Amino acid sequence: MSTTQNLFFLTALAFVIAGGWQVFAKAGQPGWAILVPFYNIYVLTQIVGRPWWWLLLCLVPFVSIVIAIILCIDLAKAFGRGAGFGVGLFFLSPIFMCILGFGSDTYKGAPSHA
Repeated sequence: MSTTQNLFFLTALAFVIAGGWQVFAKAGQPGWAILVPFYNIYVLTQIVGRPWWWLLLCLVPFVSIVIAIILCIDLAKAFGRGAGFGVGLFFLSPIFMCILGFGSDTYKGAPSHA
């Protein structure tokens, strides 16, 4: 990787971490949890009201992509946003996590999964 690519990657990573920290804190969870692999997915499942074992589904190839999209949409709904915002969270997470974390959005609670 070139220096420019490394810089871009690290910048995007910093935005995801900063935005995710704020999102977790707004949802009443510890912000530092975004830094811990696997535990951050567990905390995310708690924020969006999915069972803990969805973390295991994130380890299955191809299934993990579908689960990640669903979790992003559920996260958007937990903050009063729509499914389109959730798709944005999946594809452009550095931008959309910062919008959620640093914007005026408030945590509304886990969406209903009926």
